[in-house]
Amino acid sequence: MSEDAEAAEDGFEPHLAVGDVAVDGRDVEMLRAIDRHGSMQAAADALGRSYPHLQRRVVELEDAAGRLTERVRGGSGGGGTELTERATRLVRQFERLRVELGGVAAVAESVIPGTVVDRDGELATVETPAGDLTARVPGDDIGVPVDVLVRSDAVVVMTSDVDADGARTSLRNRLAGTVAAVDAGETVADVAVSVAEDVDVQAVVTAESRDRLGLEVGRDVVVAFKSTAARGVTPSL
Repeated sequence: MSEDAEAAEDGFEPHLAVGDVAVDGRDVEMLRAIDRHGSMQAAADALGRSYPHLQRRVVELEDAAGRLTERVRGGSGGGGTELTERATRLVRQFERLRVELGGVAAVAESVIPGTVVDRDGELATVETPAGDLTARVPGDDIGVPVDVLVRSDAVVVMTSDVDADGARTSLRNRLAGTVAAVDAGETVADVAVSVAEDVDVQAVVTAESRDRLGLEVGRDVVVAFKSTAARGVTPSL
């Protein structure tokens, strides 16, 4: 279970990577509601969500993290659902990450120059010095230059050996590089990864992740981020 953070498209929002599933604030809110109301149906009603959708999300989380809920049968209330200790630990881990990363005052944005070489709807394939990326690029032109922008809190850092087997992930964009700088704070660290000549990708990680991954200058790593977290814009003059 990784504590590397990804970003929501609008504003900062931490995510926990659990296998190939990202646990976000809505998931934690859902688990808390199940715990508070004692059933998935009551939690769905309280949150204004559909029961089938809520139940389906619980199943997705349990496929990745293990059993998070237990059915309680009998009693005057006719039974219900309660959280497992595993779910409680997951909620606590997320809240700890939220507190740690909540102190990040500013979020860096990496700029990766490239050229649009293909399109699939709103997403475009952009050829860059670091390799091909998929990003949201307005318009429908091909062959135009763009700058791909990605926020540091949307970037996940992995060691090369972990990524070697192509671990399942929704993070479609993956670039190999070398750690160029580490600015370590008490609870978080800003990491710059050189992925091509004069092209760095910025990432923000927890101190725990920095130590676990051994992030220091010269370390070979892989940076990854979702296609929806990358956006292409017309290069500035």
